[in-house]
Amino acid sequence: MDVRIADDWKALLADEFDKPYFRSLVEFVRSEYASTTIYPKGGNIFRAFDKCPVDKLKVVIIGQDPYHGEGQANGLCFSVAQGVPFPPSLQNIFKEVNSDTGAAIPTSGELDRWAEQGVLLLNSVLTVRAHQAASHAGRGWEQFTDAVVRAIAQNKSGIVYMLWGSYAQKKGAIASAASNLILKSVHPSPLSSYRGFFGCRHFSKANQYLVEQGKEPIVW
Repeated sequence: MDVRIADDWKALLADEFDKPYFRSLVEFVRSEYASTTIYPKGGNIFRAFDKCPVDKLKVVIIGQDPYHGEGQANGLCFSVAQGVPFPPSLQNIFKEVNSDTGAAIPTSGELDRWAEQGVLLLNSVLTVRAHQAASHAGRGWEQFTDAVVRAIAQNKSGIVYMLWGSYAQKKGAIASAASNLILKSVHPSPLSSYRGFFGCRHFSKANQYLVEQGKEPIVW
């Protein structure tokens, strides 16, 4: 099956694309785009992969569901397009980056600059109906993104996994702590951020580990 995803990721994930669940998923997603408003735009479904080449991969951040408000989702978890107000979780991420590393809170919530440095910003589910959270959950995306995490774990080492909240921690559990850095905290949502996300210092810890691995740190 032809999937519009970067060639390096297509090669790494080739086994998935002809499986029955993925074929069913594609049919469902196509019908949804044809009949109602779906986010992100169709060309951005696999944008997290297109922006982060396999050979540059350093950090994996796992989200859950795309933003379902108008103009928000852009294919990278937690990210929004330039000019879009920061959703609460993204505000808290930037606050922690600022507190942890001293980096100024940016004017744009677009996280392309992270992705291009090797941060895979992976949602578990890659599409959603407008204004209907989790409306595409349970349709096959979770199986596909589980396969993504499994392929990374099997083929790459020295990777930083930032697992925020129980959902991300369960999804990232396949990654080995012996050959990677596994960073865990509560989710940056306002509902939980004060119970351990603030002060987790994941961004400086990630960079310290990357430097120890002989890699360039991320400019957060």
